Amino acid sequence: MSSTDTSSFRVAIVSAQWHADIVDRAVDSFTTRLNELGVTNVDVHTVPGAFEIPLLVRRLAASGQYDGIATAALVVDGGIYRHEFVAQSVVEALMKVQLETDVPVFSGVLTPHHFHDHEEHRSQFSRHFVTKGEELANAVASTLTTLASLKAA
Repeated sequence: MSSTDTSSFRVAIVSAQWHADIVDRAVDSFTTRLNELGVTNVDVHTVPGAFEIPLLVRRLAASGQYDGIATAALVVDGGIYRHEFVAQSVVEALMKVQLETDVPVFSGVLTPHHFHDHEEHRSQFSRHFVTKGEELANAVASTLTTLASLKAA
């Protein structure tokens, strides 16, 4: 990253509460990593599920209060293929929001192929979401720094 002062960035993260014990690991690692990168103004918002994320993200983006908005959710295969439609709809809506508002939106909405609600998978995905939260924070900080440098040029 360049020498842009990241402390001026204001970021939101919107997370789904389905499987909150796993998803919250991403939120925690996201905010921790952003703090390490100098981004300390982070607001955390929750919604019931992944499907509810895009509307709140759109309203947050339209508010003009945020430089970037991240999302986190775990959309699991319940055996009826609904998860594929939900995940695709959410990611497409997030892309639309960022293109319409010019506020970057980052997706941490994950859809594992094989998630079973037992301790081994819960533990594995909890660790995975820590990593994904850190990666999401790195992407947010890097992108906001790049966009800020374009404004300065």
